[in-house]
Amino acid sequence: MGLDLTVLAVDWERLEKTPFEERYALLEDAAMPEDELDRYAEPQRGWVWPAASNVPWCGRYEFHSTPGSYKPHFWAGQAWEDVREHAGPESREHLDAFLRDLIWDTDTEDASVSGLFPADTDPWHRRLLLFCPPATVSALAGHWARAEPLLEDLRVPYGTHAACPGRWIEDFDEFSVLLREWGVVVTEAERRGWGLVGLPL
Repeated sequence: MGLDLTVLAVDWERLEKTPFEERYALLEDAAMPEDELDRYAEPQRGWVWPAASNVPWCGRYEFHSTPGSYKPHFWAGQAWEDVREHAGPESREHLDAFLRDLIWDTDTEDASVSGLFPADTDPWHRRLLLFCPPATVSALAGHWARAEPLLEDLRVPYGTHAACPGRWIEDFDEFSVLLREWGVVVTEAERRGWGLVGLPL
């Protein structure tokens, strides 16, 4: 058993209008709508709209390239750490900015500072792994639009400095697939003017 990650796109205005004590429970419902899941159905991939019938202002993204585990996202961040010094300056600038709020050096302190959720009392058991209000999502989408056309330029340096057979995200293809999925997540949330949250569920 390890840490999982469930990513939700959230209508921020509806979230802010939800009573404080109900917010996290509703996001948990959207992340894991147990009464609506069919155990025998094929796993869903991509966006699920709405995430749950009782939370119509949330969408849930099911990653194609991961089994729900946080580990591939963590190792993609580690791989970026290994290859970033060998990337071109434009790629480094925009991928630094894109990955920092998503999977690389993640910091969700703003979630409690903003007053949207209670502060985490245990740093080892965080309630949120990702917290991006709409303005942050818009900035991320801008960085992705500039980074994505340059992604293929990382193939050779990645093979030299970051490839690690047998590890989660072991080669450039796995790295680029996961980053492109994050691009889909950010682009759709930005199109709606929504924010993103990631729960360890």
